[in-house]
Amino acid sequence: MFDPKLIKAFIEQGLDCELVHVDGDGHHFEALIVSADFAGLSRVKQHQLVYKTLGDKMGGEIHALSMKTYTPEQWADAKSKRGL
Repeated sequence: MFDPKLIKAFIEQGLDCELVHVDGDGHHFEALIVSADFAGLSRVKQHQLVYKTLGDKMGGEIHALSMKTYTPEQWADAKSKRGL
């Protein structure tokens, strides 16, 4: 079983993040990541950046990772639309 806190730490070490939240059951995980590093990148490229931070753990200890990625501006917009 892999701890979501470890995934969070790997992501934070590899990207300049404003927010990282990871939940999971030890094999399947969901992440919310807000990083200025995502600016100007497609969602696919953003996700590839995250996968790079996790290296060979993807497909090994981590069987599945669902993620939502935002730039700080996108996150501020998403929060305001939700009234958060």
